[in-house]
Amino acid sequence: MTLTTLLTGGSFFEGPRWHDGSWWVSDFYRGTVSRVSPAGEETVVLEVPTQPSGLGWLADGSLVVVSMTDQRLLRWDGEATTTYADLSPYCGGLLNDLVVDGAGHVFAGDFGFDLMAGGAPRPGNLTRVDPDGTVTVVAEDLLFPNGMVVTADGGTLLVGETLGNRYTAFDLAPDGALSNRRTWAEFGPAPSGGTLDEVLGQLVLAPDGCAGDAEGHVWAADAVGGRVVRVAPGGEVVAQVSAPDGLGVFACALGGVDGRTLLLCCAPDFLAHLRAPVREAVLVTTTVDVPAAGRG
Repeated sequence: MTLTTLLTGGSFFEGPRWHDGSWWVSDFYRGTVSRVSPAGEETVVLEVPTQPSGLGWLADGSLVVVSMTDQRLLRWDGEATTTYADLSPYCGGLLNDLVVDGAGHVFAGDFGFDLMAGGAPRPGNLTRVDPDGTVTVVAEDLLFPNGMVVTADGGTLLVGETLGNRYTAFDLAPDGALSNRRTWAEFGPAPSGGTLDEVLGQLVLAPDGCAGDAEGHVWAADAVGGRVVRVAPGGEVVAQVSAPDGLGVFACALGGVDGRTLLLCCAPDFLAHLRAPVREAVLVTTTVDVPAAGRG
């Protein structure tokens, strides 16, 4: 597939979404949330010095943004920024990605441990914030919960476990309740070992940011493979797109006017001390056959 550069000059792009005719993306170390036109024109719409990540929209059109280092969800109404929920009592590491379902429930995962310091891997939580502000831990013992997809019918939540070699699925009820936890796609055995290096060495595919399509497949950034892959239920990789030479891919999204543009968030690596001082991250796009579906 042919790759086209959309935007350069980032530090570490994450949380990409297509919304209202534009791409939206966080940049961890510039501390920004930007809107990027299909022609590659960037407009910074929000500054989040506490490191922005996952993005989503509520029914009233306001934007919800993960604030990673202080473990909060922020709400931006186009003018003012407020705290939507404080998730610090429920997190074992930095707050990470999120997805908003059709009823306005926000699901967010956390690292579970200090990744950037090379800490010993520990499971993280998946937390739900209801429209009335109620906060509930809805799943535990997830191995680095990361990118998520709500299927087109609204009935299933898929959660990528970056350090687990898998996607985990839950039945999703209209009230946000999760049940019937199961493996949706498995790429290899769950890693064992007490150190981060040991775990990373056992990853076959490390699902990061992701997007669902109209055939029930998931496009997933492979955080250790320098690629995005199209995953069928069960775990078969049916297509892949490699990152530009020397870069990894840490998130992706489907969008564009027909839903067939695949956006890749690329950078040389994910290490904070290497990414923060430089501007080497890029957004690139390619075209795929099956359009976007669901929420991710």
